Amino acid sequence: MAHGLANSSMKNPVLRWVDERLPVLTLLHKEYAAYPTPRNFNYFWNFGALAMVMLMVMIVTGIFLSMQYTAHVDHAFDSVERIMRDVNYGWLIRYIHMNGASFFFIAVFVHIFRGLYYGSYKKPRELLWILGVVILLLMMATAFMGYVLPWGQMSFWGATVITNLFSAIPAFGDQIVMWLWGGFSVDNPTLNRFFSLHYLLPFVIVGVVFLHVAALHITGSNNPLGIEPKGPQDTLPFHPYYTIKDTFGLGVFLIFYALFVFFAPNYLGHPDNYIPANPLVTPAHIVPEWYFLPFYAILRAVPDKLLGVILMFGSIAVLFILPWLDTSKVRSARFRPIYKWFFWVLVIDCFVLGWCGANPPEGIFVVLARLGTLYYFFHFLILLPILGKLERPLPLPKSISEPVLSPSPGGGRVASGATAKPMDKA
Repeated sequence: MAHGLANSSMKNPVLRWVDERLPVLTLLHKEYAAYPTPRNFNYFWNFGALAMVMLMVMIVTGIFLSMQYTAHVDHAFDSVERIMRDVNYGWLIRYIHMNGASFFFIAVFVHIFRGLYYGSYKKPRELLWILGVVILLLMMATAFMGYVLPWGQMSFWGATVITNLFSAIPAFGDQIVMWLWGGFSVDNPTLNRFFSLHYLLPFVIVGVVFLHVAALHITGSNNPLGIEPKGPQDTLPFHPYYTIKDTFGLGVFLIFYALFVFFAPNYLGHPDNYIPANPLVTPAHIVPEWYFLPFYAILRAVPDKLLGVILMFGSIAVLFILPWLDTSKVRSARFRPIYKWFFWVLVIDCFVLGWCGANPPEGIFVVLARLGTLYYFFHFLILLPILGKLERPLPLPKSISEPVLSPSPGGGRVASGATAKPMDKA
């Protein structure tokens, strides 16, 4: 192996000296500045970068909060109140962290549904999609454990209800629950374990995000047309074009984030969590945070506990095999007139499930939750495999730059003579 200084294009002598010996700046320039990206990104492509920004915000604020938090059932609630009242700007850090979880999920959910609409999970990006689902699972676990830490009524009873779900597993379910609790009930060992894992998992998420971005840079980004770039005319360097676009999107996103932090900091939470945890008083209605509500509705949609747990975890597991369930050769819903409508039915279905999860499991809410659960699994397990074989897609453009030059009806401006091609050739 040859030894020597690496070539560096840095003009600053200090940066060039460092880069010749450790070419990190050259790597960053290659992967984030000169990296070629499709020239037709819309603002839905901002949300991946927004999710990464929110992850950093959550880690930084979480580190500062952990310096003042006491992971003990007798002191956790009071330590949070002390952060709010006595620690300099503690109220601000906590509200940024508390609402940051919601806005992190908003960014990720939009990112996921954008991928569903434009077919970003299809060949050759299957592993990229799977890593994204892993990130979602880690986020859900981290958020659940973080919700327990304030040790209010919803924290305690939410932990009790969710951890008890594992008791539905035959043979060894009770042992799993006891392992999670660290004893025979939700108590101090449970709080300590959740605090440790809540602190650790964000750094695991960072590692998986690194793999997610690495996989993205190997396969390249999808785009609204769902076709691969044919040459330099179809791409732009990431900087300055998309750094500016992402910065603008971040500014708009932060405006809404700040509105919640400063004017409605508790709007997305539950008031019962400002009551200290009491194992002897059960809340009238136990509800998780809003981003868990669709999955909570699926859990409660069936009377059988084990089946409800299977369906709840299955609603995430089905996303892992989505690249193989969708049999269409065309990626983007722009060119799939039937799938486009079913996509919006799925979006509405998820909102309905969230509404059902926020209400008591009785009356019309049980019926709607069951119908919503039925459609959710029907969409992925039955509709997508059949629709991909029956649907006749609209003509695809020959390149990303072509729609700019020749108008066409249906999904954009495409050349009149173009025909639909399989995604691995288009």
